[in-house]
Amino acid sequence: MKKYKTGMYGGKFLPFHKGHRYCVEFAALECETVYVILFWGGPEEEMIRLRNPEIWLSVEKRTEQMKRICEEASKYAKIIPALIDTTGLRLPDGSEDWEAETPLVRKLLGDKLDAVYSSEESYGEYFSRAYPEAVHRLVDVKRIHFPISGTDIRGMKSEMERADWMV
Repeated sequence: MKKYKTGMYGGKFLPFHKGHRYCVEFAALECETVYVILFWGGPEEEMIRLRNPEIWLSVEKRTEQMKRICEEASKYAKIIPALIDTTGLRLPDGSEDWEAETPLVRKLLGDKLDAVYSSEESYGEYFSRAYPEAVHRLVDVKRIHFPISGTDIRGMKSEMERADWMV
C-alpha cells in the first residue's frame, strides 16, 4: 500500500528537465494517483521566449514532454497529466498569482489531495494555505540527485551543455 492516495506536482516546466522527471517519479512511488500539472501562459513565458529563443518550447512541446514523462512514471502509479492556463492570472506587478490559480487546481482535483510535491521549501507557506489537507513533500531540495533548475538551464550558452539536463 502506498503512503498517499493522491498527489500533485506542478510547474511551468520551462524547460522540462531531469529534476522534474525525478520529482514525478518520486511522487509516483509514494502515491496511488499523481496529477502532473503544466501551468502555462502569461507575460513571463513571453519574456523567457524572447531571452532564450534557442531553447523555447511551446506549450504543445512541453505537453508532449510531460505526457512522455507521465507515461514513463505510470509503471509506479496512475499519472494524470493536466494543463492549466494562467493567462490573465497575474498580480499588478505581472508576477504569478498563485492564489488565483488555486481555484483552477481545486476544480481539477477537488478535495482529494494528500500530498503536494516540490523542491522548494519556500512554497510551503502557500501550500499550507491553499491545500491545508495535504502534506508538502520536499524532493531533492539540495539538488543532490539532479543539481539543476530551469533557470540554470535557460542561462546555459551551449546546446551541448543543456543536453545533459533535458529530458
